[in-house]
Amino acid sequence: MIELLRAEGVCAGYGEAVVIDGVDLTLRAGESLALLGRNGVGKSTLLMTLMGLTRLQRGSLRWQGRDLSRLAAHQRAAAGLGWVPQERCMFPSLTVEEHLTAVARPGFWNVARVYEIFPRLQERRGNLGNQLSGGEQQMLAIARALMVNPLLLLLDEPMEGLAPIIVQELRNVIRRLIDEGGMAVIVVEQHARLALGMTRRAMVLDRGKVVHASTSTELLTDKVTLDRLLTVA
Repeated sequence: MIELLRAEGVCAGYGEAVVIDGVDLTLRAGESLALLGRNGVGKSTLLMTLMGLTRLQRGSLRWQGRDLSRLAAHQRAAAGLGWVPQERCMFPSLTVEEHLTAVARPGFWNVARVYEIFPRLQERRGNLGNQLSGGEQQMLAIARALMVNPLLLLLDEPMEGLAPIIVQELRNVIRRLIDEGGMAVIVVEQHARLALGMTRRAMVLDRGKVVHASTSTELLTDKVTLDRLLTVA
């Protein structure tokens, strides 16, 4: 498989504050990674660093062999990184369909295909962003990222605060995206077993550092290690 992303010794944060410290990560085309850890250990910061939204203090980021650190956030999106932020970032003045078409880039994903996996969005296509439920907003945030036709999809807490039936629906969609193998996926998720059940690789952060890396199956079946790494004392 082609290597998409390589991070080496990445230290980044906000202003002078270092949040992630010495992180190494490689990801190949079609791979999936569960990025886990307790609250506040740097998971979202790592995704934001990949998108160019933090201060990279040391280390290197390479995307398809090119220096990623020199690209602005919109250039990274154009290069093939799709980001679903934790806040969802709906535009209250745009309809569902306008959210999709405003960012559309040529490729496999188009409005029709997005509506096929999210039929509820088709039903709401004329609704404004602030007229949607939390679950519908999350569907739209994922759909909007797909419309960029990314090679790597970054999902930051996609299940947070959602009803169990919506969690199940989104889990099925994310598993479909991963299983079809068309793009790489990194999932940040507090529900560790849920994330591990969807992905093939796992990485755990603690205090900004990588403290565990394995296959998702290995970590999922090792209850002692999973509890030690992720249970709040």
